[in-house]
Amino acid sequence: MDVPPFVWTLTITGIVGLLAFDFFFHVRKAHTPALKESAIWSSIYVGIALLFGLGVLLFGGTTMGTEYFAGYITEKALSVDNLFVFLIIMASFKVPRADQQKVLLFGIVFSLIARTAFIFLGAALINSFAWVFYIFGLILLATAGNLLRPDNHDDDAEGLVVRLAKKYLPASAHYDGDKLFTQENGKRVLTPMLLVMVAIGGTDILFALDSIPAIFGLTQNVFIVFTATAFSLMGLRQLFFLIDGLLDRLIFLAYGLAAILGFIGVKLILHALHENTLPFINDGEHVNVVEVSTGVSLTVILGVLAVTVLASIFSPKGKAKNAVSGAKRHATEYLDLNYETDMAERDKLFARMVREEGQLRSLPERYKRLIRNETEFMDLLRKAHTEHDEAQVRAANP
Repeated sequence: MDVPPFVWTLTITGIVGLLAFDFFFHVRKAHTPALKESAIWSSIYVGIALLFGLGVLLFGGTTMGTEYFAGYITEKALSVDNLFVFLIIMASFKVPRADQQKVLLFGIVFSLIARTAFIFLGAALINSFAWVFYIFGLILLATAGNLLRPDNHDDDAEGLVVRLAKKYLPASAHYDGDKLFTQENGKRVLTPMLLVMVAIGGTDILFALDSIPAIFGLTQNVFIVFTATAFSLMGLRQLFFLIDGLLDRLIFLAYGLAAILGFIGVKLILHALHENTLPFINDGEHVNVVEVSTGVSLTVILGVLAVTVLASIFSPKGKAKNAVSGAKRHATEYLDLNYETDMAERDKLFARMVREEGQLRSLPERYKRLIRNETEFMDLLRKAHTEHDEAQVRAANP
């Protein structure tokens, strides 16, 4: 079904309007969003995406509606996985908590631009060369295999571009609010804020190489591909702050995503065989193979995600890993005055760390092995307690 130009115009205007609203009313003034604020706005953005999907279902028909929801759910799941990498990058650059919103919004905008370019490039290739489906399918199978690697999120957070920038461009080691440039010793230099945005932008391009083939495996309708991708990115900033403490708990997410991407990869290769024009495969004739319908794809995607999330939430190992990583992260954040200077927010970080310490003490012995470098870990917790005690004394004797 061809989408009229005025529908494209209204859709793009609406998406740009949502991004502008997010910047001017939430991100422009640096602050740490409360859990309630993140939950409300995350729900609003998911609601907008679902309403848009119902509109597609109503005006575009069952096929377009099913393709939209399958694409949206898949892209949303991949976006949640991307948040792990964003978390690592911002921890590596020690981005102040209040400024993380701006970094995330930049990442969303850059990702939307990069993915839009890949979408139209992918659509042009598909329309011209049916064998591109083979390439897309192999990319997804390779990505699925990569997700099954242990510690697949522990890659270098900076990347080549950032390392070159640090080496050859004048850069400060300190933040100056949310400025991208600052004055240091009378010279104009880059701030870590600019470098972290470069790192986020670089990873966004890599993410697009995975996500665009995935959604093209569910639909070749460019309007559906674009809108499902765009709405999956809307609200990602709020979702980051909402599930920040739960990200490490989703220990089976990589396996679930690997299963989904592997399934879509096989689906793409089957479709490529059905549309085959390569002379060395079946003499350039179409291969009579089973093709997977969009309805079946949507059922598989929802089923795999449901099993993955439930298994992660109720897994004893998931609870243990969440307590270990949470205590370490909150202790580090509490001690880093560059990260958070607001005393009320620092007290919240300390309270979370203490709660996670209690969970650690109650863990069965076999799960305590999840603590890497135990001596260093315990020293970190002791430093946080010492700092907190000293802060309490200073507050009592101003």
